[in-house]
Amino acid sequence: MLCAGREAEMPPELLVYPARDDGRPGARGWGVRVVPHKFPTLRVEGDLERRGHGLYDLMNGVGAHEVIIESPRHDESLAALPVAALEDVLQAYQQRILDLRRDPRLRSAVVFKSAGPTGGAPPDHSHSQLLATPTVAPDLSLEMQHARSYFEYRERCLFCDILQQEIDEGLRIVVESDLVVALVPFAARTPFETWLLPRRHLASYEHVSAADRRDLARVFKTVLHRMQVLLAGAPVAFVLHSAPFGEADAPYFHWHIEITPSVATPTFRSGGSGFPVNLLPPEDAARFLCEAAG
Repeated sequence: MLCAGREAEMPPELLVYPARDDGRPGARGWGVRVVPHKFPTLRVEGDLERRGHGLYDLMNGVGAHEVIIESPRHDESLAALPVAALEDVLQAYQQRILDLRRDPRLRSAVVFKSAGPTGGAPPDHSHSQLLATPTVAPDLSLEMQHARSYFEYRERCLFCDILQQEIDEGLRIVVESDLVVALVPFAARTPFETWLLPRRHLASYEHVSAADRRDLARVFKTVLHRMQVLLAGAPVAFVLHSAPFGEADAPYFHWHIEITPSVATPTFRSGGSGFPVNLLPPEDAARFLCEAAG
């Protein structure tokens, strides 16, 4: 239902960019569309009602749940998009976050892409999602706490320090450009987990420039293409980590994208302890991804 010609099957669009004339089949009409999720987790309608229930807090489901349709073609993956088309997708993320942060009920937004179907199921039409919420997601809240504690102790951004150390050591770098670095983190939780970090310190993605987006699109496409080559088209998930709206200029946080391909390897959580076990050393993962360029 996300393909070109089936627009009436989805809610009315919130944002649309025209298709780029780049010689691809079906390069007429739209190139990127953003629509409300047909079965949303949260809805923009209604007042934000907070209330107590004994020791528990309750809140109604106010927020926004949107779908970013990355291409009009069903068979075109994010990795297959030309750089300029991928840049349009990244710009759509930014434009929607900028619009949603004007809503005083909302505190944060997360953009994410699920790994998609596995086990021989037909692939979904390539899309990502945006969820804007009146609270900060637990994972982001914890990440912000760690980053804030590091900054209070060292008076430096944790992510800037990670980036500088990785550049200096050069063991886990996948791609470097003028503005963005892709690397496998030192304590990667899953095989081939890769982070995209901007060299310039910015806490929130909504503040990125056109040059940032252009460079990010080039690096993003390179990483996705290498994963596709190396991992035989394994589904890939990612999450855009951006500071909550009220902390958009935080000196201790650094927006970034975390990519996690779905790889069939002996990766597990040992005995339900909550400790991820990754049998692939990050240096080997980075080397394999670099070699996939050839």
